[in-house]
Amino acid sequence: MLLGVAREAVRTLLPSWCVVCDRELPWADRTASCCADCWRTLPRITGAKCVSCALPLAGDDDATRCIECQLDPGNLLFCDAWGRYSGALEKVLHAFKFERHDFLDDPLAELLEQLMRDAAFDAIVPVPMSRAKERKRGYNQAERLARALGRRTNVACELLLTKRGERATQSLLPRAERAKNVRGAFQASPRAHGKAILLVDDICTTGETLRSCASELLRAGATSVAAVTLAKTV
Repeated sequence: MLLGVAREAVRTLLPSWCVVCDRELPWADRTASCCADCWRTLPRITGAKCVSCALPLAGDDDATRCIECQLDPGNLLFCDAWGRYSGALEKVLHAFKFERHDFLDDPLAELLEQLMRDAAFDAIVPVPMSRAKERKRGYNQAERLARALGRRTNVACELLLTKRGERATQSLLPRAERAKNVRGAFQASPRAHGKAILLVDDICTTGETLRSCASELLRAGATSVAAVTLAKTV
């Protein structure tokens, strides 16, 4: 606790620069390490989205799913994403994931909170990463988000998933290979039994990682699994 307070005090008092525009951050008019002007430009998805993968849909399209998900709706109660993985949001997430700006977890969790709809959940579960990758990065950004979201909503964050070893990075694979790459990659705890679960991750590309996680949780007895992410690649 004291370490966190000290780190926040140092971050506030010493000069720092916006992770998006590189200008010096003002004392008050900022959100963590992002200036207020850049935070306001985060590209939120405001229109209709596919209920299964969060892909933005055409404004005059009455469908609730994209073409891909109409063929294979998947197993998620719903999947939602706050914004597009581009512009200011891409830079903020890069700082959060790779530059140890872990103090962005709470303001980013505030965005996720806007996606929870009226559904009731028994547990918030982060998408896990391999132990080797977590040691290298210093933390799992999805877990930081899930814990911050749990504090905001009074829903317990539970680590009900583990990842089996290292796999190829999903974002570097062709779409056709992504489902195969995450098949069998996760293992769910028996403690998932009987729970309505909200999965949390930072970015949704095709949604195959989220579907694979949901499959394991449902196999372990979860009653339902929904998912929220900060960004959708479009």
